[in-house]
Amino acid sequence: MTLALIGFVVLLLLAFAGVPLGFALIIVGVLGFAWARADLVGQMLFSWGDAGLELNWRAFNAAFSMAGQQMFDVASSYSLTVIPLFVLMGAFIHRSQLSQELYDAANAFLGHRRGGLAMGTVAACGGFAAVCGSSIATAATISKVAMPSMRRYGYHDGLSTGAIAAGGTLGILIPPSVPMVIYGLLSETDIAKLFIAGIIPGLLLMVLFFTTIAITTALRPETGPRGERVPMAQRFRLLAKVWGIVVIFALIIGGIYAGIFTPTEAAGVGVIAAAAFAIARGKLGPRALWESLVETGITTGMIFVVAIGALIFSNFVNLAGFTRAMTGMLSGLDMSPIWIVLAICAIYLILGCVFDSLAMLILTVPIFAAILTPLGVDMIWFGIVAVIAVELGLITPPIGINVFVVKASVKDVNIWTIFRGVLPFVGSMLVLLALVLMVPGIATWLPSMMGR
Repeated sequence: MTLALIGFVVLLLLAFAGVPLGFALIIVGVLGFAWARADLVGQMLFSWGDAGLELNWRAFNAAFSMAGQQMFDVASSYSLTVIPLFVLMGAFIHRSQLSQELYDAANAFLGHRRGGLAMGTVAACGGFAAVCGSSIATAATISKVAMPSMRRYGYHDGLSTGAIAAGGTLGILIPPSVPMVIYGLLSETDIAKLFIAGIIPGLLLMVLFFTTIAITTALRPETGPRGERVPMAQRFRLLAKVWGIVVIFALIIGGIYAGIFTPTEAAGVGVIAAAAFAIARGKLGPRALWESLVETGITTGMIFVVAIGALIFSNFVNLAGFTRAMTGMLSGLDMSPIWIVLAICAIYLILGCVFDSLAMLILTVPIFAAILTPLGVDMIWFGIVAVIAVELGLITPPIGINVFVVKASVKDVNIWTIFRGVLPFVGSMLVLLALVLMVPGIATWLPSMMGR
């Protein structure tokens, strides 16, 4: 237990020192595993001999073998092929310029209301999230198309950037979702049911964001003035332009829900459909195809390095007895499962101040699954709870990765302006988390209907 806690501290120090998280996890995981392996057989990892400092090469060889095996398992995993496929699908959709049309259609229906442009931004985020699966990509893409319009109509920068940063979190809740894939693999939970479970909470979160914007602009009308009213005929013409995204989403989610294909097969179908849509629009020439593939490779490589590092680190903390100690401690408290889940949510809220969502899930899911599964907790329900909890970390200081993504796109806005603008949306997400905790059916009803 002590060795594992030391490992966590060293990991935090490396992360704050600027070492990329994936490599920090690998370094601490390998060294920690070697130390724990040597300790198990009553040996020291380092010792002084006649020749000076001597290393326990048996322990290091065991650690290197474990790390190599984890790298091979991740790189050769068929289940993980869903990640680059969904990332590539999002890249094709982005190249087809659908994000701008999504925003235009959403604003045509909502922009004439007070705060309507911000609501349209959230709606566009939800639509893009439905074919993207990435919170960062959603926030980065929509910020480029939404900020110029909101500034033109005099929206306050805090409300504008807050709506974009918060709306981006829909990218990991509305399916398809890369973090849900990771959670499903690590917790051995049905990924198809996780995707379906995220639909109602995702739509509910959009409604809560709309409510937040309405309340904010009612209290301070100058932050979100009304835009121009678009004639009804033009609204439907703009809506007709986004039929492709509706078809792709219906094809993926409908196929999964009906049991026609698995999530991995759905990702492949989605890539083909997105590519066909982009080609039909003349937006996927050789250069755009090359850029999409390079972008997908970079993003996938980053995800895989973090995944490999987290698995290595997880093996270290398991060997050091951390999982066993945590399970014993929670069992000894004689707490009901719901209180344990609440404690885990509190841990996620704290970790969210330091780690990004993917790293948190990879790092903690194997530990928490080992604790919750024997207690009979529904892992589909907990998956949605965990995703909502880690979403909060995307918009809370000091990391708040979505906030920094928006800041990178809108360089002339102060970072604290964005954090202040996003605070009301944090309240909305806390309300959603409370609702899902109190009414599990919000997350479990749709999955329970699958296969009937």
